[in-house]
Amino acid sequence: MASTISIPNPPLTSHKIRTRRRPISASVASTSTVAARPLTSTAAPSSIALKTTAATVGAKTPLACMWREIQGAEDWDDLVQPLHPLLREEIVRYGESVAACYKVFDLDPSSKRYLNCKYGKNSMLREIGMASSGYEVTKYIYATPDISIPTQTGTCCSRWIGYVSVSGDEEARRLGRRDILVSFRGTVTNTEWIANFMSSLTPARLDPHDPRPDVKVESGFLSLYTSDDSSCKFSSGSCRQQLLSEVSRIVNKYKDEELSITLAGHSMGSSLALLLGYDLAELGLNRNGSNREVPITVYSFGGPRVGNSGFKERCEELGVKVLRVVNVNDPVTKLPGVFLNENCRVLAGRFELPWSCSCYAHVGVELALDFFKMRNPACVHDLDAYIGLLKGPKMAQVKKDGENLLNKAKKFLSSQNLTVWQWQDAARHVGDLVQSLGI
Repeated sequence: MASTISIPNPPLTSHKIRTRRRPISASVASTSTVAARPLTSTAAPSSIALKTTAATVGAKTPLACMWREIQGAEDWDDLVQPLHPLLREEIVRYGESVAACYKVFDLDPSSKRYLNCKYGKNSMLREIGMASSGYEVTKYIYATPDISIPTQTGTCCSRWIGYVSVSGDEEARRLGRRDILVSFRGTVTNTEWIANFMSSLTPARLDPHDPRPDVKVESGFLSLYTSDDSSCKFSSGSCRQQLLSEVSRIVNKYKDEELSITLAGHSMGSSLALLLGYDLAELGLNRNGSNREVPITVYSFGGPRVGNSGFKERCEELGVKVLRVVNVNDPVTKLPGVFLNENCRVLAGRFELPWSCSCYAHVGVELALDFFKMRNPACVHDLDAYIGLLKGPKMAQVKKDGENLLNKAKKFLSSQNLTVWQWQDAARHVGDLVQSLGI
């Protein structure tokens, strides 16, 4: 029997509906460099209720003075193009928290911790050289794929997907707030990718009080987020239940402080991050002791589309901020919805097409990177490549050494007779593409 969790009722006060801003698309191309911008802010500095001396409180760091802007309060206006140095540092920092998930994930079939984390919560960050990160891991998160995947040790369903952490006092002073961070790894096995991308849009229905049938998400991602494996010996409940419970607990623990909720993920992990951000905001769980809204920010690295235009619009209404860090040559960021996406909704900029509700749409602001290495196609989706490019002092050093994968895909499709091309063949070709990239 699947375990249950009591989800608090949404606050009686209605959500603050914000004016939707047009997403900014910014490119940080291989031929340009990142220009530094003045570390100033027009917003009033935020405060954090910590037990510190008055002298310490008065010494605000540049990040503490403008953390809301860095977290997307103004949709990263004038921070993405050119890329603000503080924002770049934060993107790298959150990217490294996600990279840690890959470093500690146990892929040794002979290990007792196979498909789980190699280390305990108290030692994980120290074991991989991140003891000075300023965060404390509070919970490990386990997810159940929508299909059972046979392994060398039998059929394993639930597996470790990421962790929840919270900033300590000293780091909170540097950040200007107490940061609740959830980090998700991407998919490791090819089978999971193929299974997810062969699914379709389905109503999310995460709020029992308001199902919102027009808000639809990719069914494979939703299943991974909500499925429960009662046989898991490491944790109980679905990925969703574990996350809502832990984030709510931490918000309540620090309810009198300035808080932020940051969700970071790579590849499919970014899909889980976005689903969690939407879920928290829809249920009103991002409220502190004063019933003030705790900002939710998603840092997506190489993430696919997650839902339809209704999902995108609702995320924007709820104030969920999403910064999408993408490689323009990464095919995963073009999926799902290669043919039905946000560019196919409107005809001539005026007429809404009948199938618009079935179109996938990206959410948030895009930070586009441009790198490609023909000798190793897998690098176009590699998280370390993303982080390495952002860390590089001169992005101009990164060059294209081969043809754009999308151009290859277009040439392949143009050579096919789509009227007789069977969907089974389409699935096989997409599977071959995913497998060739090693993702």
